[in-house]
Amino acid sequence: MIQFCAGALKAELREGLYALRSTYDFALSEREGISLLAQQWEQPGIKVRLTKGEALICYQNKCHFFRGFSLLLEALEAGESEALLQETPQFEELGAMFDVSQGNALLKVFTVKKLLERMAMMGINMLMLYCEDSFTVPEQPYFGYMRGRYTEEELRECDDYADLFGIEMIPCIQTLSHLTDVLKWPAFSDIKEDHETLFVGGEETYTFIEQLISAASRPFRSRRIHIGMDEAWHLGRGRYLDEHGIVPGERIMAEHLERVMEIVRRLGLRPMMWSDMFLRPFGHGDYYSEKAEIPASAASLVPGDVSLIYWDYYHLDEGFYDRFIKRHRIFGEPVFAGGIWTWTGFAPNWGMTFASTHPALESCKKNGIRRVFATVWGDNGTECSFWANLMGLSLFAEHGYVREFDQKKFERRFRFCCGGWYEDFYALRLLDEIPGCEKDNLKQVNASKYLLWQDPLLGLFDYHCEGLPLQEHYAALAQTFSRAAKRGGCYHEMFLFYFHLADTLAIKAQIGLRLTRAYREKDRETLQALAQEQLPELLRRAQALRRCHKRNWFSLHKAIGWEVLDMRYGALFIRIRSAMEEIEDFLAGRLERLEELEEQRLSFNGKQGLVSYANWYGRIVSASRIAPEA
Repeated sequence: MIQFCAGALKAELREGLYALRSTYDFALSEREGISLLAQQWEQPGIKVRLTKGEALICYQNKCHFFRGFSLLLEALEAGESEALLQETPQFEELGAMFDVSQGNALLKVFTVKKLLERMAMMGINMLMLYCEDSFTVPEQPYFGYMRGRYTEEELRECDDYADLFGIEMIPCIQTLSHLTDVLKWPAFSDIKEDHETLFVGGEETYTFIEQLISAASRPFRSRRIHIGMDEAWHLGRGRYLDEHGIVPGERIMAEHLERVMEIVRRLGLRPMMWSDMFLRPFGHGDYYSEKAEIPASAASLVPGDVSLIYWDYYHLDEGFYDRFIKRHRIFGEPVFAGGIWTWTGFAPNWGMTFASTHPALESCKKNGIRRVFATVWGDNGTECSFWANLMGLSLFAEHGYVREFDQKKFERRFRFCCGGWYEDFYALRLLDEIPGCEKDNLKQVNASKYLLWQDPLLGLFDYHCEGLPLQEHYAALAQTFSRAAKRGGCYHEMFLFYFHLADTLAIKAQIGLRLTRAYREKDRETLQALAQEQLPELLRRAQALRRCHKRNWFSLHKAIGWEVLDMRYGALFIRIRSAMEEIEDFLAGRLERLEELEEQRLSFNGKQGLVSYANWYGRIVSASRIAPEA
């Protein structure tokens, strides 16, 4: 274990180092060990000088000290006794945003702290937890009701820990739309435009918004706040239309934003918000329309004291980002938000993550964008393991400290800062990048999700899997993850979960095709083997998968939210049992036919090849409405 003599350091730096000791296995002393010195300077750079028995870290901001310390510790662990290491931060702010609301996967305070430790060593200096209704608003008991919301004390504890490392935590909420889980309660009927959007102009609406903003900002040191306002699809088309007639969406947005700005100014806050609702009107609803002409007068729609966030994780051409950064500058200096593609199911899509992040951040550097962050969304269940995101964060971090990206350095830094093997994390993409999928999965196939959850008898995706060697693919992948689990260290349980997923899919991916073929060929012997051997084995593997998934979830997340996944597993188990029962009844003559297997399998999306972005559970499991309201 490497020991440092840290007695000469400022107390605020020692506190952060003490918090990192157990995770990074080093020791601190007042008198013994390598003499650790720090010098804060004005220039925006990091310099680490290691000579025998002494190390000096020169830094501008607190977060840069911890990045510098990680470079020092990495060099020492590699056996170096002398070194001169220098880096230049490419951005003033390099951050991350984790969605804890849409998939209802609230991170435990312990998990947030562990994340902050990794971020500190990577040199990431901002964190947002995206909360639609996942925090406590004292005046509104139904806000976040039964959704596992954070208390003010929990958020303050996270903020205190972030401050140890110079990481700014910023409240991140919604103040217009994306509020389905709030507005479903009758208590909010007076302030709703429709099922997900607030009613613009109503006095009760702004009383409510002030309560939200006050509660969200209170736990944090930061005087900045993210007020959301993206994708308000139905703005002005519900109650507002009834009361005011047809009003252009950009005018309604400007009206609403001005009222919200009055609140944030009164509370002494500096807001940022998503930009799309100010660009869509000029592109006929398309945020990314290159044909849209945005007049210079549009700048008047956005007050000068709010920052717009250009969010984009879809484009693969650096020139596109150049053009859209220029377009955003009509409204002022933008913030850029990219994405770590872990929101389409169980597996990270590293192809899309890398192919969109590289050109986006190269463009941001070239165009002088000062603030960037990575988004991690939790769409439809937050099925992907939380820790898988760390490799995406490392990608952003390594872009953030070099003008030209270095793949080998990225892999090495990921290993040191996060403790994972690049090859093992990169292999997670193969859950979706299956035979039949184009290289790098740029069309966003999410096969592991729909092949696991689809019904074994109805098989809505069976058409697309005919003739593919999926059993062999997933069986081999299970062995890959088994090996990764053995050397995974703190990621043992994560890779064990992925082992069980691949092991289950080795049977589940094409069980429906095998059932259908045997039934149509009147192969009673194979049907019996499927009912008595293969389906019971599938059930056993799926149950092992659920148990491992549950352990992973409860180690990282609050309990509320797991019920969503439990219901999915429960439906899977009972439908496997139903398939066994129906086949046995058919073979025994108690059923005349198996109606589900007589249905012709059609393309799910009317196209050939694997299905892309089938991310809604209700569409995957049945052609009927799941729990319809009417």
